[in-house]
Amino acid sequence: MSKKDIDWGNLGFGYIKTDKRYVANFKDGAWDEGTLTDDNMITITECAGVLQYAQTVFEGLKAYTTVDGRTVAFRPDLNAKRMADSAARLEMPVFPEERFIDAVKKVVAANVDYVPPYGSGATLYLRPFMFGSSAVIGVKPAQEYQFRLFATPVGPYFKGGAKPLTIRVSDFDRAAPHGTGHIKAGLNYAMSLHAIVTAHAEGYDENLYPDSATRTYVEETGGANIIFIKGNKLMTPKSHTILPSITRRSLEYVAEHYLGMEVEEADIPIAEIGQFDECGLCGTAAVISPVGKIVDHGKEICLPSGMTAMGPKTQKLYDTLTGIQMGTIEAPEGWIVEI
Repeated sequence: MSKKDIDWGNLGFGYIKTDKRYVANFKDGAWDEGTLTDDNMITITECAGVLQYAQTVFEGLKAYTTVDGRTVAFRPDLNAKRMADSAARLEMPVFPEERFIDAVKKVVAANVDYVPPYGSGATLYLRPFMFGSSAVIGVKPAQEYQFRLFATPVGPYFKGGAKPLTIRVSDFDRAAPHGTGHIKAGLNYAMSLHAIVTAHAEGYDENLYPDSATRTYVEETGGANIIFIKGNKLMTPKSHTILPSITRRSLEYVAEHYLGMEVEEADIPIAEIGQFDECGLCGTAAVISPVGKIVDHGKEICLPSGMTAMGPKTQKLYDTLTGIQMGTIEAPEGWIVEI
């Protein structure tokens, strides 16, 4: 088999239909066997639970071509666990974690011609998602569900390299203290759309959300966890309403075990973020996006490292984690799943 005739070096971060996707349905209390299909269209009732009450959860992960030509996925077991937790919180049936990983392998293998070559800067993005498919008119969980997983080749999130971001402290709340901020539900992202559109209109790249209870501590941004670096220490906010980012947890491990850094999860007051040397947003799409400036209602907080380029410690974290993903650096056991 040969790679598709795609201009890998000029891919954007968008959807391209690939050959196969995985579909499984939950009905009468059980999941069916699941299958690969050519059909990328979904037909559901107008009264489906996902349409009426936003009963949907999703994940995002990538497959790569390593330096030695292998096709691999990065830590899909953590995506499987997080989706299980998300589904349980929204009273949806859990898609078995071992079947989740099997679906990842099947979809990547079936679309291996779309996995970009090593060195292209592109990857195969995988989007597993689940939604309530049966009719629901009263406020209650659906009785039937569909799990799907599709793949699409994507280019690097930042064309020409990562440029430092300018973000603002938002007046909006991202998640209630006992709400759904810790799960990857579509409803969390829907509520962030107005905030990000207004941020962009005002010249900012993203929103920094404070905790909803006191509005004094750093939580995360609309689509990413946040990390701070001072000296040889990596700090991340500690909160029950933050999404447990797989990239962030991987970076914490890399910082401690590969780079010898001190790692701490703790309350980080917004008033004290000016003391840090570096700041970055972390997630599947870009791995780390450096932050150069944080604006807190007119007060500009500039990070000494990262105003013009990624800071030195952030760069080491980025290079090490992407090296692990691409096979140039030995990975911890279980992180890389070969297809």
